[in-house]
Amino acid sequence: MAGGEQDHRDAEPQGVVQMITPVLLAGGSGTRLWPVSRARFPKQFVPLVGSESLFQAALRRFGGTGFAPAIVVTGDDFRFIAAEQLAAAGLTVQALILEPAARNTAGAALVAALYLARTDPEGMLLIAPSDHLIPDPEAFRATVRRGLPAAQAGRIVTFGITPTRAETGYGWLECGEVLHGVETLSRFIEKPGATRAEELLADSRYLWNAGLFLSRADVLIAAARTHAPQLLAAVEPALAGARSDLGFTRLDAGPWAEVASISIDHAIMERATNLSVVRYAGHWTDLGSWAAVLSESPRDTDGNAQQGAATAIGCENAFLMSDTPGIELVGIGLKNMVAVATRDAVLVADLGAAQSVRLAVETLKHKGSPQATGFARDHRPWGWFETLANGDRFQVKRIHVHPGAALSLQSHRHRAEHWVVVQGTARVTLGDQVSDVAENQSIYVPLGTVHRLENLGPEPVVLIEVQTGSYFGEDDIIRYEDRYARD
Repeated sequence: MAGGEQDHRDAEPQGVVQMITPVLLAGGSGTRLWPVSRARFPKQFVPLVGSESLFQAALRRFGGTGFAPAIVVTGDDFRFIAAEQLAAAGLTVQALILEPAARNTAGAALVAALYLARTDPEGMLLIAPSDHLIPDPEAFRATVRRGLPAAQAGRIVTFGITPTRAETGYGWLECGEVLHGVETLSRFIEKPGATRAEELLADSRYLWNAGLFLSRADVLIAAARTHAPQLLAAVEPALAGARSDLGFTRLDAGPWAEVASISIDHAIMERATNLSVVRYAGHWTDLGSWAAVLSESPRDTDGNAQQGAATAIGCENAFLMSDTPGIELVGIGLKNMVAVATRDAVLVADLGAAQSVRLAVETLKHKGSPQATGFARDHRPWGWFETLANGDRFQVKRIHVHPGAALSLQSHRHRAEHWVVVQGTARVTLGDQVSDVAENQSIYVPLGTVHRLENLGPEPVVLIEVQTGSYFGEDDIIRYEDRYARD
């Protein structure tokens, strides 16, 4: 019978040797965990629980025996963040595919299926978000392997989480009869209201939708050809016209512009009839709110979690976080609250309203606040910079250049720059002159002068840059040479 009581669901298939290729979807808008997560640096790249980012943890989770190197599909804006985090964690992938623009999950999943089908039409794909937290990766890998026989037989297998509460923030799955050792999927259920969620929780046929899919590449492509032919017709030429760029696979922007922005659930899965479900009873969360982050964080005896330079005094069940050294966050007498401080924004909210953070981001966008989407610290392929101070005729930045990295050969129309090196030794090109500027030395870059900054050493180069002039936007850069192929 349906309902999850059969013993065979806890046994792994024997003799299965087919490799599974994880497909990590690493896009996202970064709104639910603002201000730490933002559109230009979404939550999968943030170390919210533990020392590694969710993206790094996901790649480790789907590694090892039985798993091939992953395919990562991410946005063009995140390409160097993803590459840097891969390198920092000592991880490798078989492809880093770049979307020219965000198009939700359906297009990204099909790109990966088409990419794998070039060399292995019946290759096995595990399409997975990169921002979920699963504390027991081996147990989840075993759950994935239990779905292999059904997927090999031409089913598309999804994974349902045994619910622990009447959750209204997740979609749900309804399970049906057993086929190929796992249950069939009767239907998807959209995020329910509170009363309906209580009903679903009470019935063992219903599970949370984890948003993962295991399928042969050819089966997923055939499903798209049947249920979303226009989507497939746009994705195919986008991949066919892709070009290699600094180790990335950059999709053709022209055809990609025609790809509909739709989730794989809505585009294909809710219409397909060959879906199965594997149950997972272990712990899982998508960290979709600050309340969820609190629940996953170490707490004191009063139920408080404190990260970074944060102090709780007389608080109860509160989450306090300061992600910036030198900014002390102190909570006094807070109860069921979240308080998060970054260098340029502070969030204070009732934990019960934590799902509404995205509304605050929309409000900030309407106000034109740069904090809605970006950070004071701006990541670049060569490192990062952050703005320390600014006025009508000046701007001060701290610039961090990774070992072996270099800024583009460039000039500016509207500003001059003064550089003071405070760590390391910088190789500076200024016109036709090249010199090394060591720690505690400085150099002046006149307006309009062609220049470049390089770090040839084994340690980071850090400098303070004082810009003077009439305009300081990042679009005031004329690039002549750039190893990162930026315009």
